[in-house]
Amino acid sequence: MVKKNYKPRVFIILIFFLILYLIILTRFLLLQVHKKDFFENLAKQQYETELQLSPPRAKIYDINKEPLVFNFDVTSAFILPRQFNEKEKTKKFLKKHFKNVYDKIFDKNKKFLWIERNLSQERLDWFKKFDLKDIYFIDEPLRFYPFNCMSTIIGFTDIDNVGISGVELAFNKKLAGVASTVRLEKDARSGHFYFEKEILQEGQSGKPVQVTIDSKLQFLVYEELKNTIEQHEAKSGSAIILDPESGYVLAMANYPDFDPNKKNLENIENTKNRVITECYELGSVFKTFTALAALEEKVTTSDELIDCEGKVAYIDKFRVENWKSTGIVPFYYVVQRSSNIGIAKVAKRLGPKLYEHLTRLGFGKKTGIQFPGERDGFVNHPKNWSKPSVITMSFGYEINTTIMQLAKAFGIIANGGYDFEPVLVMPEMSARAHNKLYSDNAIIDIKNILQNIGKVYNQGLQDYCVMGKTGTARAIKNGKYSRLDHVYSFGGIIEKDNYKRVIVTFVQEPKGAGLWASQVAAPLFNKIAQKMVMQDLVCNHRVLRT
Repeated sequence: MVKKNYKPRVFIILIFFLILYLIILTRFLLLQVHKKDFFENLAKQQYETELQLSPPRAKIYDINKEPLVFNFDVTSAFILPRQFNEKEKTKKFLKKHFKNVYDKIFDKNKKFLWIERNLSQERLDWFKKFDLKDIYFIDEPLRFYPFNCMSTIIGFTDIDNVGISGVELAFNKKLAGVASTVRLEKDARSGHFYFEKEILQEGQSGKPVQVTIDSKLQFLVYEELKNTIEQHEAKSGSAIILDPESGYVLAMANYPDFDPNKKNLENIENTKNRVITECYELGSVFKTFTALAALEEKVTTSDELIDCEGKVAYIDKFRVENWKSTGIVPFYYVVQRSSNIGIAKVAKRLGPKLYEHLTRLGFGKKTGIQFPGERDGFVNHPKNWSKPSVITMSFGYEINTTIMQLAKAFGIIANGGYDFEPVLVMPEMSARAHNKLYSDNAIIDIKNILQNIGKVYNQGLQDYCVMGKTGTARAIKNGKYSRLDHVYSFGGIIEKDNYKRVIVTFVQEPKGAGLWASQVAAPLFNKIAQKMVMQDLVCNHRVLRT
């Protein structure tokens, strides 16, 4: 029997497995060493994504440190187009329900896409019933505004929590802080939840902003303004309360306004803070400042007799009409009676100096308040004057002004003739000293004149010194002065000892023939003033008890 030799076969098998082992070993080395970065990146693409997460937006407070905005978390849905697990199923869902998102998934540069944000519980449940592994959910902050009466001041943010109007816009960077860049990893147990794995770049929290507005007073002013606008079926209206010593704006209301919690706004015009962003010709309220200029320049005195010539007169061949027939009266009565003829005669003595005083009071330039969209206004320069310009300017035409500028001008009278800047956001430093613009004698005289007018509008305010002036002006329609539509204003000052407040009210184009500011803007001033002093008395009483 011949003995078989198995050694060659064993050797061949050994060589075979050795080669196979070397191939596998080489393959492992290629995978784990040479292509390590490739597979790590592939894993990261499947289980990781990077996001910029903003810190909670800082709060906005009123003058009493009451919060005016709140933050809360809402759930939003998103997809990672380069990491689909159920590609066809997800594409079918997106094509049917979110065509705009579906069209974007084919862009190779899109690694992250929002599907829908700020989901209600009902909407969240709707998403989850489809049980799609490629739809993920994450919590993100949302801004909530509890006070509609503050909407035109505070403004609002967009869906990304970026300020787009009001204080939210003006102080967006301060409130928003700096976003953190984070890497998020998908939990292997559930494709619908992400957790923070690593902070790639540390963010920075936003800083709060405190406004000078008293939210309780703001609500009271807003309610009175709203009632007046609705009662007279007016186009719009505004009101402001100013502390003339500090410059603090304590209330600033506009109506109609808007709901800042609704992102789909019906009328973008209603988001404007018209006290600051809109200009008007306001009429006879400007006789206050013509009179102040005349008294300061000593071209007249309070008791000088002025011939107002009845109902109609021609000054430099320009027809001027009084609203009511007036004869020879003292200058203080010219202002009190609101005689166009009388004030125009005195303005003629001023000439170009009238322009100098109007700009000195702040008309025709921004007040410096920290609010987006503030208008300069316009005061016709003497080089552009026509023959009757100084006449018409004396009673408020050829002058476009904001309600804020008007409030500032009355504030200069109220504080004794000192310049100041209106303040809406609490300053980090104490206010600087301001220049005195008018002499004590001129301020005393104009206050006495305004007090004689204010006595008519001091109902419920007998313990206070009430000063003020009405303004009625024709509205401009299609580039022409309307005979039917008017704007009405009242600029007033409330004083008692060291207590001083300026209130300006404005009503645009109310319905009704033959109306005057004394019937529209002045009653609104009185109602606001009564609510204001009651509110301040309650607050002072509370402070004393504390």
